[in-house]
Amino acid sequence: MAYSPIDCNSLAKHAGSWLSSTGPESDVVISCRVRLARNVKGEPFMSRLDADGAEALCHRLRIALLDARIDGETRWVPMTEASPVLRLLLLERNLISRDLLPKDESSTSPGRAVAFGESETVSVMVNEEDHVRLQAMSAGLDLDLAWQRAEILDRYLEERIEFATSEKLGYLTGCPTNVGTGLRASVMLHLPALGLVRQELEKVFASAQRTGLAVRGMHGEGSRAAGDLYQISNQVTLGRSEMDLIEDLRALVPEIVRFERRMRETLLDRMRPAVEDRVAQSFGTLKTSRAMPTETALAHLSNIRLGLHTGLFDGVRLALLNELALHVQRGHLQVLMAPGEELELLDTSERDKRRASYLRKRLA
Repeated sequence: MAYSPIDCNSLAKHAGSWLSSTGPESDVVISCRVRLARNVKGEPFMSRLDADGAEALCHRLRIALLDARIDGETRWVPMTEASPVLRLLLLERNLISRDLLPKDESSTSPGRAVAFGESETVSVMVNEEDHVRLQAMSAGLDLDLAWQRAEILDRYLEERIEFATSEKLGYLTGCPTNVGTGLRASVMLHLPALGLVRQELEKVFASAQRTGLAVRGMHGEGSRAAGDLYQISNQVTLGRSEMDLIEDLRALVPEIVRFERRMRETLLDRMRPAVEDRVAQSFGTLKTSRAMPTETALAHLSNIRLGLHTGLFDGVRLALLNELALHVQRGHLQVLMAPGEELELLDTSERDKRRASYLRKRLA
């Protein structure tokens, strides 16, 4: 059975298990993701696929994904039936990308959809840049679990749908940078201490680039690093095996984790009163403010998370901070603070007021 449209209120109130639970190295590593790009053999790439073809292909993939029963029962959301608020919810939960969204409200985006399960650890975008964009998530630094989840569904689909491949190149994709394995592995890191010492953070970026990895913001390519959250991922997929690509991250990320932890210790040794004051001010601001932009809220939540992991603060649970980091984003905030108003987004001023009100209530 498919759930369409999704109940926005029910979706917004809970966080996916990959975010609500803790995993290895969770004081620095928020999550891991493995994404696989696939295209159906005999079908034009998305840049050449017309509307009728996209709809027909979407229907074919829908049948396979519903039969897969992701997390027991696949949830299916066509972009043509999703309200602007639901699209925002899906984007903020990392279930879809900006490229799956309509270019504007008049765009019909035929044949675009997303399938996912209740835990949100596995999802599939249909007809984004490629016919299939399969992604799997895990909490903390657990790349093996993310890869295992992705591989299981990938093998299931390959038994039912023949993907476009080349004996010489591997999987064929809409963008040349994904040809080969079609795999992008990424790790989401919280780096508040390195963020306070910019030249040290630049060393991390340089080290990643030397090993063929890219550093991006919290929602991937083209996004900013709000709340000291950064994504590190592979850039090349051709000529390397899946395990080779994952091993690149497995080699570098623990070094970044150690670097961030050492910087936290250095800050406590040399600037403990200043760090304590920073954490306390952020907590006080979140509890008393009457208007709060998204990035400001994420920055304050980042400071509190730093205080929690360094033992300077114990006033909130980590699970609550994870939840708030999701709920202060504009789609979630609208559903939680303006239930029933899902057809038209709140303006910025009203949204900032409601965000502050929500934070005051949750942190009271």
